[in-house]
Amino acid sequence: MEDETLFIQHAANAVSGWVDLGNLEEAKAELALIPRAHLSDPRVLEVRWQLHAAQKDWASGLPIAEELILVSPEKPGGWLFRAYALRRMAGGGLPQAWECLVEAWAKFPKETVFPYNLACYACQMGQLERAKQLLLESLKLGHHAPIKKMALSDDDLEPLWEEISRL
Repeated sequence: MEDETLFIQHAANAVSGWVDLGNLEEAKAELALIPRAHLSDPRVLEVRWQLHAAQKDWASGLPIAEELILVSPEKPGGWLFRAYALRRMAGGGLPQAWECLVEAWAKFPKETVFPYNLACYACQMGQLERAKQLLLESLKLGHHAPIKKMALSDDDLEPLWEEISRL
């Protein structure tokens, strides 16, 4: 069992590494080596989603994110992946992603990523005051300096950059 766990971790790391390097063909080849019985392992689901995201194949990434929510409900990653896919896939959009993140934030109220991304979505929907309040909530929950730095380079928050720089 320990050998199997190590194999899955190594395989997931290999897929992720190839995706990070931009070599999606090698990532697919590594993924193909993982036995079908392990395709629902949370580590494998994460790299499967990562591969679809790198290919901008949001429609294929969505069911993987939803499966990750089912098999690892205690982790916020699946919710975030689901929102990313919902925002970008055909037939999706900001309102669908918004609803997903509102639900996720209720489940994970101490996670900075949810109010941060909600701030991005609010900003993109033209709700600048709401976006600012959500960003302030994220800053309050997390490490101020890195979140502020990220916000100042996030195109979704560009309408607020001047205000963010003063925070």
